[in-house]
Amino acid sequence: MGSDEKKSLFETSKDRARHIRRLYAVSGFVAICFVWAFRLSHIPAKGEPGQWAWLGLFVVELWSGIYWVFYQVPRWNLVFRKTFPSRLSQRYESKLPGVDIFVFTADPVVEPPVMVINTVLSAMAYDYPTEKLSVYLSDDAAADVTLYALLEASNFAKHWVPFCKRFKLEPRSPSAFFNTLLSTKSHDHDYVKHLATIQKLYEEMKRRIEDATKLGVPSEARSKHNGFSQWDSYSSRRDHDTILQILVHKNESQNSKDVEGCILPTLVYVAREKRPQYHTHYKAGAVNSLLRVSSTISDGKIILILDCDMYSTNSQSVRDALCFLMDEDKGQEIAYVQFPQYFDNIGKNDLYGNSLEEAIEVDLHGLDGFGGPMFIGTCCFFRRDALYGKKYSCEYKNDWNDENENEVTEVNMHELEEEAKALASFRYEKNTSWGKKIGAVYGCLVEDVITGMRILSQGWKSVYYNPPVKGFLGNAPTNLLHTLVQFKRWGEGHIQFALSEFRPNWFVNRQINLALQMGYCHFNYMATISLPVLYYCIIPSLYLLQGISLFPKISSSWFIPFAYVIVGEITYSLTEGLTKGSSLQGWWNGMRMWLYLRTSSCLFSLVSLFGRSNSSFLLTSKVIEDDAVQRYEKEIMEFGTSSPYFTVLATLALLNLFCLLATLKDLVLGNGAFDAEKMVLQLLLCVVLVLINFPLYEAIFLRKDKGRLPTSLSIKSTILAFTACVFFKLFN
Repeated sequence: MGSDEKKSLFETSKDRARHIRRLYAVSGFVAICFVWAFRLSHIPAKGEPGQWAWLGLFVVELWSGIYWVFYQVPRWNLVFRKTFPSRLSQRYESKLPGVDIFVFTADPVVEPPVMVINTVLSAMAYDYPTEKLSVYLSDDAAADVTLYALLEASNFAKHWVPFCKRFKLEPRSPSAFFNTLLSTKSHDHDYVKHLATIQKLYEEMKRRIEDATKLGVPSEARSKHNGFSQWDSYSSRRDHDTILQILVHKNESQNSKDVEGCILPTLVYVAREKRPQYHTHYKAGAVNSLLRVSSTISDGKIILILDCDMYSTNSQSVRDALCFLMDEDKGQEIAYVQFPQYFDNIGKNDLYGNSLEEAIEVDLHGLDGFGGPMFIGTCCFFRRDALYGKKYSCEYKNDWNDENENEVTEVNMHELEEEAKALASFRYEKNTSWGKKIGAVYGCLVEDVITGMRILSQGWKSVYYNPPVKGFLGNAPTNLLHTLVQFKRWGEGHIQFALSEFRPNWFVNRQINLALQMGYCHFNYMATISLPVLYYCIIPSLYLLQGISLFPKISSSWFIPFAYVIVGEITYSLTEGLTKGSSLQGWWNGMRMWLYLRTSSCLFSLVSLFGRSNSSFLLTSKVIEDDAVQRYEKEIMEFGTSSPYFTVLATLALLNLFCLLATLKDLVLGNGAFDAEKMVLQLLLCVVLVLINFPLYEAIFLRKDKGRLPTSLSIKSTILAFTACVFFKLFN
């Protein structure tokens, strides 16, 4: 026991393939340098065809090479973490800190209340002392149906929480758990008996909430619970007073215990005050509002931030996070523990690349190796002190003792609610440092990432923990447009980050090491890579029409670095994908989405720099039509509407198809001189672009379902692509 007390609560191991990764990074950069050398040493003479295209290729290859270095930095030093919750329990079970869980929703239409309360219930059922657990639901829509759903959930929790703990169930989201019953059977009669009762209660609750969502909150519920009277002064979701209701509180004698007489976690509904003339700052504003409200009601030293669709799948996640934050040796310097964001609606071959596999399995582990994985907006455990803007110093020590934490005394709920309401008022932040030096940072579409960077710049470190059992599961976009729009917002947000005062500053900010800053540059400058990708998708294919070579001959020694970069990147990404559990088709889908995101989403992210951005905090709908669900399950790409994103993608796809067909026609008919040895790389590039765009050609020419591309958009893209080819052929 004595030796065990000295052991760390977590351990860190390095990537076993790090030497191979580093060798590839070095050799790849050498090859890129040779590509640059080829461009500079073979510039066509003035007046020769293709000179400007050649110089353009040098510029885009120069920036692509620099960006590739940023891309490789996280792969240089991957680390992996392992926790020891049993050691945590042995040493600190009686001193475990209070944990406040923040759940955020903003629209009951795109984020159904039933889904929201499943996330809340999964959080209330954590394997953690319930008197030290508090759950806050922030409702930025101020929807009375959401409060009604939470009321129903608070009553159901009296049965659900003890049921989960008694039979050690996983996952503890009722919806997710009941969906797994089809594949599991039990011979425990006591369990089966309780299960039937719980399932009936859940279905009844679900029906009532769904009816209320369609028809409105029942008048019986309104008259029974005075919390709904707060909507009497309600004007709209953008103009209302603070609405706050404490549904369950450990210090309240009534309604605070489950059916077995145990205290339930505190449960609070909050709709912060909003006025039309005052900027709400989206989710960052909601985070700061809950920070202040929770400081009055529970004041937990640890805060878990969750999106309303990210339900808990592992009841031990809180203890896993505390293994880092409460570690005697290194815990005091850790500000937050980021868990991965997994999704439970990803198909076998990840049609839209929404699994974020590269970020989850590689990038965040790499940033962790340099001491600062980013905060991704959800599934993250924070130290309250760090969110409050406190700077880290060597004198900082963990203090988990709280004499008042376990006291159970009668409190006046009305007075407590009124005190908390004042803290959720928009007036509270006027002339303060909230949104700047305190709480989540305002003014950026990726407020999560910039908030994490501000914390790291104050001397703290962060940790990325990817547990063997997934900690959280959510819903990813299930159509192409939602994916492209979401990525566009991320790209624009990272550009804002790169231009902000919190951007990586290599020569000034000494709190953050250079490698970590370069790793963040991989994300911050991601949108800029759209221009090189667009150039490669257009110019080489157009010059095929003229038979003008932009790449070295196969027989030339200069061909080797190009071949190394191409084959190396394909082999590396394919190996990385397959070793992480992806399929060959999944890898190919990932390549397609990489192309689509860079040529559309990233492009529009850049366009926003030159004009007023129309982006805002857009919600991804969690509700889709039945026929769209069927197409998604069959892995058929969903278009179905006119969009500038689709116009760009369709035009590029058709341009490459026309260039390839024209080149093949000339080859068959023997028109002109086509030097295969010179043109092979260009031709191969065009062929790959045509093959990867096959779903687009299907949507334009073959499909008849609602998910096809609209005829008007197909005609417009055809005209644009054909006109570009004809003009280039005739006038260049």
